[in-house]
Amino acid sequence: MLTCDHSVSSDRYDDRVEEHLHFTGFYHASQIGIVQCQKALVYTLVKRWHPDTHTFHLLIGECAVTLEDVAMILGLPMDGLPVTRMTISSVEALEAECLHQFGAAPRMSECRGSGIKLTWLRDLKERLQLTDEENKQRHVKKFLPLLRDFGSIAQFSWGSACLAHLYRALCRASRFDCKKIDSSLTLLLVWAWIRLPFLAPVPREPRSFPLANRWRNWERGDRRFRYMKLAHFRKAFDDLQEG
Repeated sequence: MLTCDHSVSSDRYDDRVEEHLHFTGFYHASQIGIVQCQKALVYTLVKRWHPDTHTFHLLIGECAVTLEDVAMILGLPMDGLPVTRMTISSVEALEAECLHQFGAAPRMSECRGSGIKLTWLRDLKERLQLTDEENKQRHVKKFLPLLRDFGSIAQFSWGSACLAHLYRALCRASRFDCKKIDSSLTLLLVWAWIRLPFLAPVPREPRSFPLANRWRNWERGDRRFRYMKLAHFRKAFDDLQEG
């Protein structure tokens, strides 16, 4: 079975940075609660993903997650510049970037390749004192460690970046030698539940926005769905009919 690296952290931002989340376009995404993973459904979707077309191949045709889905499910901004920049390839450059943005640098054990472990960022968030504007911006940038200029955050198409990351993760996970997927599984799961409602658990908050919050803490009201097996989802996909 594919391992799903799906973060379910319930840590919340400090209320004093809420205006900055509105400014960056991340406010709606910050409101999404815990959406429990359903590993068997993720595995079934991955097995039907075709990297050459970037679509799921079903018996009734092809389908895919779109930018509109990202906007409605996660509430991320679609318009703007592409999210891209040089990858930090050395520990020294990574330390310098963190010192510039956060006023602190992780140890080597707190890094992974050219990235930083989320545990270090969460610990940093707990230590920050929100006494001035600079520290408030650092608090928000725990979600955006690649950006230096806080004022430019709203200029980027973060929804496009999220969708591209999901596509890349699905392509990697569809390889025979890959045993893990680590993208936005909330986006993938909620997309499947909206497009194929007969596969969805009972929504707890059916009028919520972003749409991901419809299934916040769904396992509390539909524990049966959490333990559905791979065979159930395979059969459901195989039995799909048009109309």
